[in-house]
Amino acid sequence: MTREHALALATAAYDDGTLQADLARRVAYQTESEEPGQAASQHAYLAEALIPQLESLGFVCRVHPNPAGVDLPILVARRIESAALPTVLLYGHADVVRGNAAKWDEGRDPWRLRVEGDRWYGRGTADNKGQHTINLTALRQVLQARAGKLGFNATWLIETGEEAGSPGLAQFCQAQRAALAADVFIASDGPRLSAARPTLFMGSRGAVNFELSLRARERGYHSGNWGGLLANPAIILSHAIATLVDARGRILVPGLRPPPIPAAVAAALADLEVGGGPDDPAIDTDWGEPGLSPSEQVFGWNSLDVLTFGAGDPAKPVNAIPPAAAVWCQLRFVVGTDWRALAQHVRAHLDRAGFAAVQVRVGMQAGATRLSPDNAWARWAAASIERSTGQRPALLPNLGGSLPNDIFADLLGLPTLWVPHSYPACAQHAPNEHLLGSVAREGLAIMAGLFWDLGDQGAALCQADRDTVSLTHP
Repeated sequence: MTREHALALATAAYDDGTLQADLARRVAYQTESEEPGQAASQHAYLAEALIPQLESLGFVCRVHPNPAGVDLPILVARRIESAALPTVLLYGHADVVRGNAAKWDEGRDPWRLRVEGDRWYGRGTADNKGQHTINLTALRQVLQARAGKLGFNATWLIETGEEAGSPGLAQFCQAQRAALAADVFIASDGPRLSAARPTLFMGSRGAVNFELSLRARERGYHSGNWGGLLANPAIILSHAIATLVDARGRILVPGLRPPPIPAAVAAALADLEVGGGPDDPAIDTDWGEPGLSPSEQVFGWNSLDVLTFGAGDPAKPVNAIPPAAAVWCQLRFVVGTDWRALAQHVRAHLDRAGFAAVQVRVGMQAGATRLSPDNAWARWAAASIERSTGQRPALLPNLGGSLPNDIFADLLGLPTLWVPHSYPACAQHAPNEHLLGSVAREGLAIMAGLFWDLGDQGAALCQADRDTVSLTHP
């Protein structure tokens, strides 16, 4: 068969209801990783919804315990055709955020796939069951089109804790480096730039959450009797925040700002338009770093936001000066930011500004990654997507959000290619999460084209990559 036959087989799996039926079965598993009581659903999803299909395609599957000591298992499935062929590492996550069934619109259930026109509703349809189901379906169709031979080796890594911060994943990948060795990483998560435009991103911004807190005294005091005499922790903390980021969202701490945007990245971002979709919010054009376009703000720069601010009881205000206040902030950052020293940068800045009493505590953190648009693998993937869709894809050096991509890019040393099958208004993590059927159908064609082209061109790409490395590091 030909490449065109492979793409036709892939889209036929949409048209004949195969993709919908597979996804409906997978959505029904309540794999909420933030709920310890759902561990059985995680194991069942791997054992019942994934392993039988993978084994039917010639994969050897093994479920591993999570090295972090939590019951969030990790599946590794390997299919080796020849040691001489290139190997792709594929990734997905079986877990989802909480269903929050009571908040979904009437007639919709997070654990039952419901199709309404182009929208496929259900928890995990966009993040990430729908996306890895599309990729697995496309792989199956390419294998059929090539009469049982892909022309490359494939390893699937499916974790069940991504929505809980991927506990144990880095430790697992470090211990399993040999089993996960590959030439390129291909996965799908996150949204396209827009529903109408195929997208390729090669990394992700990092994220660090940090808490600022101030306790002035052990209890509150009447605001009439003591107002004007007792320092208010909420007021002090609001002024401390104002020294970190100004009233227009510009970061004021030099150590939290990124280096200048590289020329190749700026050139790629100049082709992108952020927002404008029917469900997208209106962009505040006077917010953030002055002089940057919206695409540069999201994909090439850092942002500092307040996630929560607490003092007293917001639901039941009383006439008392609160004894303490706390705020959680988040830095989203690109490659080159000195993020590991965030606590030191913030501490020194607050001390200089006269807020020595404010405490700083770092919480969740994930590193930033970026693959240059000039990379041979990125150029190959972009050309393949354009050939399959007739559209030039949006090329993002990194996603605006965060993924555990630093594990694959830095720890495993792989060029990372992400091909998302969702879109910005998919209600990811919210009630009424959905996948667009039209995007899913196109995603099947895109992935079938990528897998077909990898079988045809993967060996040459690997050799070119090795030649580049040898020239760079003789």
